[in-house]
Amino acid sequence: MPHTTWRKSSFSADVHQNCVELAAAGNGIRLRESDQPDAVLRTSPAALGIFIRAVKDGRLDRTL
Repeated sequence: MPHTTWRKSSFSADVHQNCVELAAAGNGIRLRESDQPDAVLRTSPAALGIFIRAVKDGRLDRTL
């Protein structure tokens, strides 16, 4: 992925802090954690939107 432009949340102000990064690709969306950049997840914009709405709505909150 040499030509991939990764973006991180503005909430991740510290450059050295672990954060999730996203990149748009011709075949969907890529996600990775900054401290393990070789582990990349791929998803579609629709599936990512469903996931983000579920997180914001608290539907994934669980008590361990």
